[in-house]
Amino acid sequence: MVWVAKRAQAVTAERLRKGVQPVVIPSARELIAAKERVQYMDGLFHFAIAGVSGSGKSSLINAFRGLRNGDAGAAPTGVIETTSQIDRYPDPNPRLPFVWYDIPGAGTLNQSDWLYFNSQGLFVFDCIIVLFDNRLTATDISILTNCRRFQIPAYIVRSKADVHIRNVMTDMGYDSETDGGTRHAETYNTAREHHIAETRATVKKNLDGAGLPDQRVYVVSHKTMVSAVKDRVLSPNTIHELELIRDLLEEACARRCIPRSDATQMNGTVLGPCVH
Repeated sequence: MVWVAKRAQAVTAERLRKGVQPVVIPSARELIAAKERVQYMDGLFHFAIAGVSGSGKSSLINAFRGLRNGDAGAAPTGVIETTSQIDRYPDPNPRLPFVWYDIPGAGTLNQSDWLYFNSQGLFVFDCIIVLFDNRLTATDISILTNCRRFQIPAYIVRSKADVHIRNVMTDMGYDSETDGGTRHAETYNTAREHHIAETRATVKKNLDGAGLPDQRVYVVSHKTMVSAVKDRVLSPNTIHELELIRDLLEEACARRCIPRSDATQMNGTVLGPCVH
């Protein structure tokens, strides 16, 4: 019996050395404990937003909730993550039984990427948004892999589109101080398309390398998002913000968290005639 245990341990160690992650299924007790920890409630839809510290999770959560950074009830921003605490933010819209969660980045924790999903109890959430700023990390890939195992809907979102597009414009030699506005629109559109294409190509490469199927990536800015949700204004800089809102609402409908009539009304209120 001891020999069998040691042999199993050696096989597991060898698989880990080769990068093969073990499948860890939570027990019934772990499931109950995780739900209690995040205050999971039947009838609500629980969105987890996971990403490294500084990826813009708090700003995006605020935007989804129709709040600007600094508004009353908004998630604090600009705070460096130092603990493993999961922050819970109910949606202020009474018609949307949503709860948004800020999941601490794995960089603040002393644990392996493949342990992160279970240790954070991500298996209890109804939907997981993997948010990244510059690149997908090994933990992001691990989350996406486990989402497939647990059949949890997962969305890949790249944040700070406005900042990245501005940086591309700078790399293209654009200078607003000397331009006088004559080249801005053309340069912006070129930089925008470059940023979208580069993001899609990078994500596809990362997914291919992990043996995961290709999936859509949403390129967003929290400033544009909050304009759509809070002000119901369509910014000329909109990229995928409205489509992301629509798809998240559709996800909630598919899970029967909210009646389709309410979601349709919200689609019309937030998205208007912009999404076909």
